[in-house]
Order: sequence, then C-alpha cells, then structure tokens
Amino acid sequence: MPHWTANSLADALKDLHPDLRVLGPEALAGRHPGEHPDNLAAGVMALPATTEAAAALIGWCRANHITIMPQGGTSGLVGGGVSRAGEVILSSQRLNRILAIRPEESTVEIEAGVTLEALQAALLPHGLTTGIDLGSRGSATIGGMLSTNAGGILAFRNGVMRHQILGLEAVLPSGEIFSDLTRVVKVSAGPDLKQLFIGGEGAFGFVTRIVMTVERLRPQRVTALLGVADAASALTVVSHLRGLSAVTLEAAEMMWPRYVKEHAALKGFDLGWLEDDAAMLLVDVSAETQEQAAGQLEEALADLWDRADLKGGIIAQSFEQSRRFWDLREDSGFYLARFPEAPSFDISIPPTELDAYVADLLEGLRRTGSGYEAYVYGHVADGNLHIALAAPGPLPKDIKHAVEDAVYGGVTARGGSFSAEHGVGLEKRDAYGHHVSALKQSLARQIKALLDPDGLFNAGKVPF
Repeated sequence: MPHWTANSLADALKDLHPDLRVLGPEALAGRHPGEHPDNLAAGVMALPATTEAAAALIGWCRANHITIMPQGGTSGLVGGGVSRAGEVILSSQRLNRILAIRPEESTVEIEAGVTLEALQAALLPHGLTTGIDLGSRGSATIGGMLSTNAGGILAFRNGVMRHQILGLEAVLPSGEIFSDLTRVVKVSAGPDLKQLFIGGEGAFGFVTRIVMTVERLRPQRVTALLGVADAASALTVVSHLRGLSAVTLEAAEMMWPRYVKEHAALKGFDLGWLEDDAAMLLVDVSAETQEQAAGQLEEALADLWDRADLKGGIIAQSFEQSRRFWDLREDSGFYLARFPEAPSFDISIPPTELDAYVADLLEGLRRTGSGYEAYVYGHVADGNLHIALAAPGPLPKDIKHAVEDAVYGGVTARGGSFSAEHGVGLEKRDAYGHHVSALKQSLARQIKALLDPDGLFNAGKVPF
C-alpha cells in the first residue's frame, strides 16, 4: 500500500477524468478555508464538473482506500467540512450550473454547487424566489444546505430543506450513481431513499444534482423593529400577523437584550425608542404594494400594542433603513472581535417553551462557576435559537461539558433538538452521543455500514 502525500495524491488524480480538476497543496495555499481553519488541511482538492467525474474520483478512492471529505461552500459552523492529511476534498464548486427553471410548475433543477444567492438571482427575472433563505446566502451552496437540512428565515412558513427537495442525484460510496430526479410532490412508492442524503452531512454519498420547489416572489415589503418583553409577546405579534389576509409574514427574528444592546452600540444604532431591558423582534411583511404592506402593518401594531405589551417600535421608511434593521440580525458574529472563537450553539425548542428555556439556560450558565452570559437570538416563530457564549473559546474540557449541560439540558424533554439547522459535524459529536437515543444511533450506524462499509465518506464526523 503506497504512502500517499497530498502531492502524490494530486499527481495520481490529475488525469483520472477529463471533467475532473485537481488542486494540490501549492494551489490551495492561497485559498480562504471558510468558517473553519482546517477545512483545507488535506492539501488536495478534487473538483468534478459532472456526476460522472465525481463517480470516477470516488471509485478510485475506494479502490485505493482514500477517505473523502465532501465540501460545499465551507460556510458550515460545526466543523463538518474539516479535512485531514491523507484525505481528498471532494468539492462541488464546479457543479454550479442552473439546469432548468420551470415557472409553470414552480420547480428548478440545479447542480449542488450553486449558491443560494446565485439561484435567487437567476429566479428573479421569472418573478420567483427560493422558499428558504439564510444570512449566509452568498456562500452557502444548495448541496451544503441539503446536507445539513438547513432551515433559516422562512422555516416557520415553508419548512426546512427537507421540505424543499423533490429529487436528487448522488454518487454513493460504491461509485454507483443514485438518480431520483423526481419533479412532483406526491410520491407514494415505497421508502423515500433520497431522505438519507438530506441531513446526512455527506456521510452517505456526494449529491450532484437537485430538484427543488420555488415560490412566487413578493418584493413589496416593509420591515419593523419592535420591543417585546419576552418570546410570548413576540409570538402574539407573529400569530396576529400570520392571521391577516392582506399581508404575508416573511420573517420573524428575535434578539434578546444583551445581543440587542451590544450590537446596536457597536453599530451606532439609536435605541432611544426601545424601553430598557426589552428584547427586539424584527418582522418583515409583504403585500401587493408597498403602501398596502405599510398600512396593514401600522394598523396591526395599533391593534396589538397593549395586548402584546410592546415596548416600542419603528417601521423602516426606506430600503436602506430596512437593510440597517436586518444588519442587526444578520451580522451576528459581531461578538467575535471581543470573544474570539466564542462557543456557539444551535438548538430548537417548541416556541411556547422559549421563555422557560432561556431562563433555565441563563441560570444554568451562571451555575457553571464561571458566571457565563450568552448572546441569544434566532427564528422565534419556529423556536430555533442561536446561542453564543460571552467568553472566548475553546473552553477547557470540564467547563465545556458543564456549559453543554446548561445549553442542552431539557431540550429533548421539551420536544426540541440539540441541533436545529447547523448539523452535527465535529463540534456536536459528544452531544449526539448524549442526546440521541441509543436505538436511533444504532440504526444510523447500520445504514452507514451498509452504504459505506469502508468508512470512505466524511470519516469521524456526525456519529460515525
């Protein structure tokens, strides 16, 4: 068995297939690694431009016992794209074609390396848009979003990636091509095997093509920032706005007080209208016209003011002001300058449990003995919270376990999930072992062993 280096691997692969480009250590040296510094640590990257080229690469790696690290836009936050020496990075970067837009059936067929932003731009002339949206739309690929079952801003209304995907094509660890490019919603023909790849984090194969649903674009929007006492108050607003027939609720994003105050101060954003110690709810509504959206929102807020116990409010008067509002929510890494590598978490809880959970979380963090505080924000209408510790990382192992107990404690019992939309990757493997039932873990490993008996794909990640 040869001893492979990154250079020797790159040399061996360079002529494998005409549609396969291979980059070695020198070519990768100047590349930004994305969200994790070790994403490019393997030192060799294979970039197929076709499914067949990907299949050739995978077949060669299986024959030579080389493990594969599938990668999309390298914007993942849990180390799911980390590679190691001796591996080959299999990138979807050149699988970036939009193959078909079908306005009449509200579907699109694309390759896995297309970014969310590029797809949204291509749909715009057709009056369409994706039914899912993320702050990282410029770097997140549709294949990467599929692999983590991403959710984002519209999940409360449209569901997560699992609900957007109609069909897909993938190369299995065996090198065989699994093709199920279904374009219809209704399929009752036995187990839906494509679901293995959605949320599988690249453990079961490499997705190359995708069919997904799209929706009508509603560009006439109005944004407001509202002061709320708690999540219950925010949910009262959300419920009322969702019940209006003349407008559509496009977003409902909540930011707890510490996040709001520090981020606004950093951005020079005036909070003089917001009552002390209030949290903030950002809402976006759309209607047939801008005037109708603004009028309906103003009328709704007047009806809600006392009932929802609102603590202040401001409606954007221009697109630029709306972007400033959104910047408070989407530029969510502002605390990293003060707390480098701040430990972060991504949980989901039934929305009615949010206030009790956050109270328990903050008290639990204080009980760790280190007096930790947290930045809390997220998608309030579907109960997805993002939590970042107000402390630099990485944490010592004993403190890390105590913090994870505070964050994850009670999540499953409340009907939630320890990982909402970022995946498991490397960072949450311990949490997977503690918060997923033994039977579910066993079944997942049996499926992995069946499809990938050599452990070829994404070794050491997820639960494998």
